[in-house]
Amino acid sequence: MKLETKPLLYLHIPYCHRKCSYCAFYSVVSSDGRAEYVDALCNEIRLRGDGRALKTIYFGGGTPSMLSIEELNKIRDVIGQSFDISQVEEVTIEANPEDLTKDYLKELYDMKFFNRLSIGVQSFNDSDLRVINRRHDSMQATRAIMDASEVGFLNLSIDIIMGLPSQKVADFEENLCRMEELLPQSAIKHISCYELTVEENTILDKQLKMGRLTLPDEDVLVAEYEALQKWCQEKGFEQYEVSNFALPGWHSRHNSRYWQQVPYIGVGTGAHSFDGNRRRWNLSDIKEYIEGAKRGEVPYAEEQLTKDDMFNEFVMTALRTAKGINKRSLQEHYPDNVALVSAKMEKYKHHGLIKETEDSYEPTSKGLLQADAIAAEMFKIEN
Repeated sequence: MKLETKPLLYLHIPYCHRKCSYCAFYSVVSSDGRAEYVDALCNEIRLRGDGRALKTIYFGGGTPSMLSIEELNKIRDVIGQSFDISQVEEVTIEANPEDLTKDYLKELYDMKFFNRLSIGVQSFNDSDLRVINRRHDSMQATRAIMDASEVGFLNLSIDIIMGLPSQKVADFEENLCRMEELLPQSAIKHISCYELTVEENTILDKQLKMGRLTLPDEDVLVAEYEALQKWCQEKGFEQYEVSNFALPGWHSRHNSRYWQQVPYIGVGTGAHSFDGNRRRWNLSDIKEYIEGAKRGEVPYAEEQLTKDDMFNEFVMTALRTAKGINKRSLQEHYPDNVALVSAKMEKYKHHGLIKETEDSYEPTSKGLLQADAIAAEMFKIEN
């Protein structure tokens, strides 16, 4: 498969002030050894750097906004020494509202490096935030959004979650009302809305099994998703992926390329990389990671993807986007599966979940909600 040569760079910052009850990402509730970790991260960047031009850069976690401006500057400088960043289109940093003081935001903006800020709001309802063990409250979230806009950030993305414990449709719609109040005064250009998922062995998983919390039923989730789609359409936000909505021209360039199977380099504990044929991931252990980086041998595992693996990922990622499956790409890269896809699509077209055009199979607004299930029916399983 012919892939774009400019890779993405993802940096994993595994530190958190506290663990959210739903979180299954690798993170630690401590900042002990953070300076050593930043040094190790810089070492890995040097090891992986080959001077190629990067397309986008993304600081994720964990909580990247726990890093000081000095630490961020250090990482930025090493990236610039190891890769060509002159053509980078987008540099995103994830942040939690409680970290975003006016002074911190001003210094972050003055770095002239980050041009996109992703703020983990999750809910504007304080009771929701307490249930999922978030550290901030709705007032802090609102203030962070306004302060970021005031210091000069033009591209803010906010994360919210639907399907929270005991959440009613009216509760979720209140989140939409709060966002609507902020739109005229802020730089919100992008909204990511994720359905709460229960990962095994998380705090939330244990609370549900003990009967301390209950989740909304499927009807509530569907109603919340449809309310979100309607609200975004009315406010001019285009849905370009199952969970992502943006004003025209403000989609996430970094995440969009994941769905296009573009190569990416992941540095830090637990970070994943993809070169077009192989997938590798760093082991999720901070101590081992730091020691390995000192030796110049970051511990990782990898797998070689088969043709069927690549097809399955192509279908899954394409159907999660509004553009759907491009027929030309399907024919060019997976000609043996064209008939399979065409036959499977008939049922979904009949049920109004897929719209076929001359160029593509596009999920409808209802189809996006069932994208993963539709894709799973087309997966090729090796014997």
